[in-house]
Amino acid sequence: MATNLNIDIKLLDEVYNIGKFKTKREAVNTALREYVQKHRQKDILKYLNTVDFDTEYDYKKARTR
Repeated sequence: MATNLNIDIKLLDEVYNIGKFKTKREAVNTALREYVQKHRQKDILKYLNTVDFDTEYDYKKARTR
């Protein structure tokens, strides 16, 4: 799907220098992937400290079942 975008040239040049990309497509696709990954990681943080662990659980004993 071809799309025309008005991209900040200075920002794109900075992306080229940091990532050593050869094409605009590669730079934009990588940036989009990283953006999605970052926001998915933020969503995971809502589960931080929500798991309760059983301090009485004996994992060594469970191995002998």
